[in-house]
Amino acid sequence: MNGLKVMLVRALLRLCSLLPLELARALGRSVAYLYWSCGGRSRRITQRNIEIAFPQLSAGSRCELARRSLYATGELAAEMGHIWLRPWAGIMPLLREVEGTGLITGAQAEGRGVVVLAPHLGNWEVLGLHLATLGNTVSLYEPPKLEGLGPVIERARQRSGATLVPTRARGLASLVQSVRRGGIAGILPDQTPVELSAGENALFMGVPCFTGTLAVNLIRRTGALAVFGYARRVRGGFVLRYELAESAIYDDDTAVALAAMNRGVEGCLRQCVAQYQWEYKRFRVRPRTGPGLYQDI
Repeated sequence: MNGLKVMLVRALLRLCSLLPLELARALGRSVAYLYWSCGGRSRRITQRNIEIAFPQLSAGSRCELARRSLYATGELAAEMGHIWLRPWAGIMPLLREVEGTGLITGAQAEGRGVVVLAPHLGNWEVLGLHLATLGNTVSLYEPPKLEGLGPVIERARQRSGATLVPTRARGLASLVQSVRRGGIAGILPDQTPVELSAGENALFMGVPCFTGTLAVNLIRRTGALAVFGYARRVRGGFVLRYELAESAIYDDDTAVALAAMNRGVEGCLRQCVAQYQWEYKRFRVRPRTGPGLYQDI
């Protein structure tokens, strides 16, 4: 069964890679429209997250935002054919604007490492590819559940120069060493870790949720510059933006640093709210008390 799923996904990726970008996105929106009409689980999670994050909005506005968010996820999925299968030289013309690269290249010129915090916003795969063109970049990699897609994703993420390391002790050690030598690390700051020891509860959108400590620990241990980055979807391509994290992210108090990191994620997502991955269960707390926010979904 997994083999059949891999074949189907590969075929869909190939189809989308052959279509013009806007046509591929339209296909993704169409599939998302059908999914929205069916009222699937991702729709329910998205609506719950938006209710939690934006209680000040009317019910109608929250529903509209949830719908647009799922459409954006459909566009993201359809873009992967371009981003993963086309050569990097064919992706570069899709970068309509790139802002803030001087933050990274300036630190590189001084021999200082950089930790780029890339939330699940817009198309983070595009950001990762571009980041590797700015300096020696190492990123953590966890194989997908469909093992047959692993080689496709690895080749895609490394083709502009990045190095992927496993999310195990050896990979983490390589990541630290690279940043200490002045390299760049790409980290997803809003990915909920599995182990209790790997995170703490911190405010995000005014709500406590379990937040990984990997990024702030890496910044503290290496003296790296902390930068946020995202690739916002626009017609015909993407606008990439890199911006400095606030100074509190360097605080020795992990709780203070995590709060600053989450505020940085909020600042990024507010630039294109519908393009955030709201179908992810971001508001989980650990250890869980009570039934949980997603118990009935």
